[in-house]
Amino acid sequence: MTIAVTGATGQLGRLVINKLKQKVPANDIVAIARSAERVNGLGVAGRTADYTQPAALDAALAGVDTLLLISGNEPGQRVAQHANVINAAKKAGVKRIVYTSLLHADNSPLNLAPEHLQTELDLKSSGLAYTILRNGWYTENYTGAIAPALANNAFYGSAGDGKIASAAREDYAEAAVAALTDDSHAGKTYELSGDNAYTLAELAAEISRQTGKNIPYVNIPEADYAAALKGAGLPEGFAAALASWDVGASQGALFDDAGQLSKLVGHPTTTMAESVKQALA
Repeated sequence: MTIAVTGATGQLGRLVINKLKQKVPANDIVAIARSAERVNGLGVAGRTADYTQPAALDAALAGVDTLLLISGNEPGQRVAQHANVINAAKKAGVKRIVYTSLLHADNSPLNLAPEHLQTELDLKSSGLAYTILRNGWYTENYTGAIAPALANNAFYGSAGDGKIASAAREDYAEAAVAALTDDSHAGKTYELSGDNAYTLAELAAEISRQTGKNIPYVNIPEADYAAALKGAGLPEGFAAALASWDVGASQGALFDDAGQLSKLVGHPTTTMAESVKQALA
């Protein structure tokens, strides 16, 4: 059985490829990415294709049985891009697509949700077997802000007291591998989240504990947070999006306590404290 992974050179894709190699022979794995050069170091067959290039996707998916469609990183463009992949998969005779969606995509307040939900609907109407992995937040989305928090002596955000049931990117990669290598997951949708939720105040307290510095969490209005992120060098649109997602967290968008991720991977998810430790290392 040939398993292909799109977006294979991204942070999640690389983890999935490395973990897949522990489960199946490397010559049964195909890494698909925009850049042939970046694929070469993964130790598996590499094919070049872009989500916007139907002809290249047709060629890249030839002979593939199961496909991991890692969602694209261009909000506003993803419905069409993902549809290109689904259509190419149908032409190529792919049997099942595993798709990385968004936690509670059918009722999430996050502006990311509609595109994910439409792709889910497109998958379900494609006639292909599918597995939908509704991924929650990566803890790295927040631990990536530790360095500026230490520099500013505060962890800023707009999430209020919202509970965040995140997990490490590695946990989500393991879930993808589990779904890819077991056809019993066909037709199922999983809400994937970390076992232990936390607030940003609790995250800041953990950073303080591990560094020995007093790093309080400071909650600020969405517009002020967006402006601060823009001032730190982020593009204006992305800064506004990050701030809006924090507000979504305050509304419960990043919380789930069903424990489906740990059940799927067969062990507890990585704790927030462990992710902080890894980030500080």
